[in-house]
Amino acid sequence: MMKNSKVILEQWIQAVNEKSVKNLENLYDKNAVLIPTFSNRVLDTEEKIQDYFMKLGSREGLSVTLHEKTLRVQEVSDFISIISGIYNWRFIIDDELLNFEARFSYVIDISKENPILHHHSSQIPRML
Repeated sequence: MMKNSKVILEQWIQAVNEKSVKNLENLYDKNAVLIPTFSNRVLDTEEKIQDYFMKLGSREGLSVTLHEKTLRVQEVSDFISIISGIYNWRFIIDDELLNFEARFSYVIDISKENPILHHHSSQIPRML
């Protein structure tokens, strides 16, 4: 049975919360591009994506939760969709649990075994 893009996002969130780098890697296409929340680099190889999630997974108290009301799914074709919204990252820095709100977008091809083709995430700037 083919999964929809929201199921892929739920699997991604679960993998982050379980700190399962292998499950995260398996969601990204071998030619995927990740523009991550906590890096100033564009990650365009399997090795770079793996390294990013290994470093992120070492953060104590790491979790990510979706703001359900912000979720938008745009169907591009029978198999390709763009899914976007806001999620909240949490992890401990200097013994303090901090929150980081971030906006995200994914391009997902549900016909592929590794369906995430593109993922961009950036922290939401503080309002002036």
